[in-house]
Amino acid sequence: MTEPHPPAREPAIRVTTQPADTNPYGDIFGGWLMGQMDMAAGLVASRHSKGRAVTAAVDSMQFHHPVYVGDEVSVFAEIVKTGRTSMTIEVEAWRRGRFGESHEKVTQASFVFVAIDEQGKPRAVELETSNLPKEL
Repeated sequence: MTEPHPPAREPAIRVTTQPADTNPYGDIFGGWLMGQMDMAAGLVASRHSKGRAVTAAVDSMQFHHPVYVGDEVSVFAEIVKTGRTSMTIEVEAWRRGRFGESHEKVTQASFVFVAIDEQGKPRAVELETSNLPKEL
């Protein structure tokens, strides 16, 4: 189920987990991890749309393994589809233990962002000359 290595590209976010991010059992909150993934996807969406973009949906969130205090969490985000105003971004979070070198994919999800204008209304996303599939 888990790939042996994280993606070869740079992560959108890399952070070290802290004790304040834990649940009563000492594991990192799933909500904290989801928040990091949302921030990473938001960075990618804003850069791609060249402006403000907001989360419209999160689909198929899967938690594979726990994350512990002191782990390094790297969040990778990649646009896989664009629509007229929306972008679908696949996001993966990987952990690396504080004293080791092995990586483990801990969470993945699909985020949909919508580009918005100054009034908060959807605006068109310029399609770059890329290989991204266009949504209908």
